[in-house]
Amino acid sequence: MLSLLGYDLALWLLKVNFLLSFLPSEKFNLVISMDYGLGIPGDGRCLFRSVVHGACLREGKPSPSESRQKELADELRAKVADEFIRRRADTEWFLEGDFDTYVIQMRQPHIWGGEPELLMASHVLQTPITVSMWDKSSGNLKIIAEYGQEYGKENPIRVLYHGYGHYDALKSAINSAESKLHKKR
Repeated sequence: MLSLLGYDLALWLLKVNFLLSFLPSEKFNLVISMDYGLGIPGDGRCLFRSVVHGACLREGKPSPSESRQKELADELRAKVADEFIRRRADTEWFLEGDFDTYVIQMRQPHIWGGEPELLMASHVLQTPITVSMWDKSSGNLKIIAEYGQEYGKENPIRVLYHGYGHYDALKSAINSAESKLHKKR
């Protein structure tokens, strides 16, 4: 039985594929299998939701409900902001703008997270985090960033970056599964 979120994502993918089918024949449609991404909502918390969801998968725990996922994401966000403060001397130079303003804004649930937050999340959780993205030329997932390697390299939390500000949790290992991005001609 598909969850409501999974069903909505499946409908969205069908609509996108249908619309892409009207492109000229020299173009191709992309069919993305739901075997990898979990359909994390794009509500400003997607990075944090993806990381906490990935942490549950990594630990063999069941996927959290959407309300629990939101709660865990907000808790992780607060800990990440605190970690920035603890590591101020190491992080202040690579954050945009005023450090204090950045941290205050990052505590807000609607503010998007990015690479600095992934780095701090790896420290908070003391766990490696791997970010992957679809490689359009090969049609495969490609690791684009790794954080927290000092905590080991085995069994990282896996996150999928869509390239337009959205993160999703990956439920499959990249190197052990065939890519599910297929090209239809």
